[in-house]
Amino acid sequence: MKVVILAGGLGTRISEETDLKPKPMVEIGGMPVLWHIAKIYSQYGFNDFIICLGYKGYMIKEYFANYFLHQSDVTIDLKENKIEVNDCKAESWKITLIDTGVDTMTGGRIKRIQKYVGNETFMLTYGDGVSNVNILELLEFHKKHGKYATITSVQPTGRYGMLNVDDKNNVLSFIEKPLSNGAWINGGFFVLEPQIFDYIPGNYTILEREPLENLVKDDQLVAFKHYGFWQAMDTLRDKRQLEALWQSGKAYWKIWD
Repeated sequence: MKVVILAGGLGTRISEETDLKPKPMVEIGGMPVLWHIAKIYSQYGFNDFIICLGYKGYMIKEYFANYFLHQSDVTIDLKENKIEVNDCKAESWKITLIDTGVDTMTGGRIKRIQKYVGNETFMLTYGDGVSNVNILELLEFHKKHGKYATITSVQPTGRYGMLNVDDKNNVLSFIEKPLSNGAWINGGFFVLEPQIFDYIPGNYTILEREPLENLVKDDQLVAFKHYGFWQAMDTLRDKRQLEALWQSGKAYWKIWD
């Protein structure tokens, strides 16, 4: 089964990093967040990726085209114009890199990779969010419900600590990172049937608007509730939080050895 990753957005809310690189190439623990996402799927046996490129997509192409150079020890013979890989560190991934346009919206990017997916069930996620969601349980949930689309719903943590105060203003407890407000939000990690393409008219369609809204109207969208870790890397603050988790050995999305 193919895994589609949306990796073409501008990433304007983390411009400190994305002025120089696409957001999926922003590093956590010395590796692009895109690599982390692929590792999550790979751990469950899904190794066939389609990456939807846009803004500075050539950098993602260059990264994977020269993956050995980035990850392995090499000997470069300038006179003979040869490169010898001494310590091969490769992943068992097949990666299809598709330029879906700089200005194309999320739905449009999906529409433009239709021929690479074919008439098969496929997975989809955003190129900036990591989680310890169980992909196999997600897939089984999707099959059980028989809808065109399954979305992983999550409850993000709040940005500020929460005080539990009694009527005499005594602090009873403090929760450092409570759930925001109990609401479930779109956490990515979709499972989709090929009928999804019928809900996307063109390049400027935003997946999260008409397509998902119309799927709801047609009773074809179901939510897989994930109670574990999830975090998107929208801002520099998010990036630093993820980096801190990685460095402290508490990267909950790191489900691989």
